Amino acid sequence: MEHVEAVVIGGGQSGLAAAHALVGAGLKPVVLEASDRAAGSWPRYYDSLTLFSPARFSALPGMPFGGNPDRYPHRDEVVAYLTAYAARLDVDIRTGRRVAAVRSDGAGLTVDLEGGGRLRARAVVAATGSFGSPHRPDLPGLEAFAGQVLHAADYRGPAPFAGRRVVVVGAGNSAVQIAAELARESRTSLATRAPVKFARQHLVGKDLHFWLTRTGLDAAPLGRLLKTPPAPPVLDDGRYRAALTVGAPDRLPMFSRLADGRVTWADGATERLDVLILATGYRPHLPYLAGLDGALDRAGHPHHRGGASPAHPGLAFVGLEWQRSLSSNTLRGVGRDAARTARRLAAHLARS
Repeated sequence: MEHVEAVVIGGGQSGLAAAHALVGAGLKPVVLEASDRAAGSWPRYYDSLTLFSPARFSALPGMPFGGNPDRYPHRDEVVAYLTAYAARLDVDIRTGRRVAAVRSDGAGLTVDLEGGGRLRARAVVAATGSFGSPHRPDLPGLEAFAGQVLHAADYRGPAPFAGRRVVVVGAGNSAVQIAAELARESRTSLATRAPVKFARQHLVGKDLHFWLTRTGLDAAPLGRLLKTPPAPPVLDDGRYRAALTVGAPDRLPMFSRLADGRVTWADGATERLDVLILATGYRPHLPYLAGLDGALDRAGHPHHRGGASPAHPGLAFVGLEWQRSLSSNTLRGVGRDAARTARRLAAHLARS
């Protein structure tokens, strides 16, 4: 068994921010990344994805984005940025290492790897995000639906759906962005339980994130006060509201049933449906903690207080949605939580 000071599970934005913070706190982490490169889920997002925050507000600690700071970086730019960030870290990053389980051995935590291998760590940071656990709601008739069903996690671009009847379920940024893109190639509707809420991308000549930063709202520790965090509005420079206004895509109230290859809408109308895309979000991807008593609840959500596990002082989380603030699971905000987590773990290890 290999003995290490700290293990970070996940080599995406959260894991890299955690590793940077742990080094700053005087620790020597080992980063375990399941894929073949340290870029997290970004290489698997849909082709047209762009950040909703400008480059100047979208960097991890210690390394700004290059180029125009007011641009909105494309997916591939983020992948290149994370790859470069990982290369600059003075950290042992091991790719192709998927964690099977984390177990308590009394004095520390044991990390078991798929295919063999084991590390004993005094501290473990779970930073695997949520892309690996796409949420698929229990929609009436979904199991019997004869058409194609996929999650936004599986969507790459509109070309395969040209000329087909498509319904996108969801009212968030990804749902609206994907539906608007598909509407240029196919007959696409956006199905939502309530009207889509928009937030203006720019206020008084400044991007919204300038004001969130200036007012301190972006970093405010609201997560511990909210039992049910609000769904974020769609950030829009006007194009998506305009697209919905002209029906490209159209927005329809949530359908009442799916059956065979058809969809029945709330008003009773029925039509053929070729493709259903679920842009219905994600849940924390933490299967390796399922056997660690007290780490997760029955639904698989982590027990934590601001990222710290009450049941296991050496276990922490980074990159959870609303872990502490509205930006906890974003490029611009994860560094703050990572620094707090690293300080807490360093203090714990100094006492133990």
